[in-house]
Amino acid sequence: METIEELEYKMSQPSQRLVDDLLKIKGDIMILGVGGKMGPTLAMLAKNAVRTARLDKRIIGVSRFSQGTLKEELESSGIETIQADLLNEEELEALPEVENIIYMAGNKFGTTGNEHFTWAMNTYLPGRTAEKFKRSKIVVFSTGNVYPHSYIGGGGSSEEMTPNPLGEYAQSCLGRERIFSHFSHKYHIPQVHFRLNYAIDLRYGVLVEIARAVKEKRPINLNMGFVNVIWQGDANEMALRSLLHCQSPPLALNITGPETLSVRWLAERFGEKFGIEPIFEGEEQETALLSNASHSHQLFGYPSVTIREMMDWTAGWLTNNGELIGKPTHFQERKGNY
Repeated sequence: METIEELEYKMSQPSQRLVDDLLKIKGDIMILGVGGKMGPTLAMLAKNAVRTARLDKRIIGVSRFSQGTLKEELESSGIETIQADLLNEEELEALPEVENIIYMAGNKFGTTGNEHFTWAMNTYLPGRTAEKFKRSKIVVFSTGNVYPHSYIGGGGSSEEMTPNPLGEYAQSCLGRERIFSHFSHKYHIPQVHFRLNYAIDLRYGVLVEIARAVKEKRPINLNMGFVNVIWQGDANEMALRSLLHCQSPPLALNITGPETLSVRWLAERFGEKFGIEPIFEGEEQETALLSNASHSHQLFGYPSVTIREMMDWTAGWLTNNGELIGKPTHFQERKGNY
């Protein structure tokens, strides 16, 4: 993959498993917050799966579409678009009733110093959305940040663990889950809480950050010494397939890859690819932000893209000076300050 077009094509090709599941899902699909990092390829993946299955099913993307050409790009792919500010009550209420909702709206970066907006997006808006779509199934994008750091030898936090988020961003994300859960109980809204970390695209993500640091001979901080990752295409597919598993009370699902990955090991492998000795600072701690995704793997199977493939693609993308989004994950953050 050398171009954005090739990358997006790769991430938006549906598997037979996704096509088979979409055949069982009744009604149209609307993606709220389609303008984020994952939304466009999720929408394209959904549309391609609908085409493959020859279904008469609308895929609708909602966003402010405040800059760029995303609106036109989605429409050229056959995806319907609605320009709306979800925090605007009138615009939210004007959205059509749709049976299936993928809720991707939220705020993370820039939380510190702008906490009020993060809480409005991550906790107030979910309540308004749940009231609006009380007759829909809702897959709610959440995060593994709702868990505390866990011991690296413990296999990661599973859904049985009580959330204990660190920092205001993570607290607001648990607030999002709790508010959606309240309305799930009140109106019997079937939901899945989709606890994702970390999605990998060649333009951003943990692997890009580590590989760039190696390539540019910058120190790599080892204080958060272990991570989980998953290919964005696999995460998007699991989000769509989660519509079949919505229930009330909501089902929480951890979404990530099967490995607990050492940051040091990743850097050393990228160093071999680039012919550069990585530079490290700090030391690995006994705990890290890690998730156990065995339940989602039981439901959906293992991710189709392996860690070695992701690493090869990432190294190739950087070697060819591929375009980058420039939004760091801050995966090294141990105090929850985003």
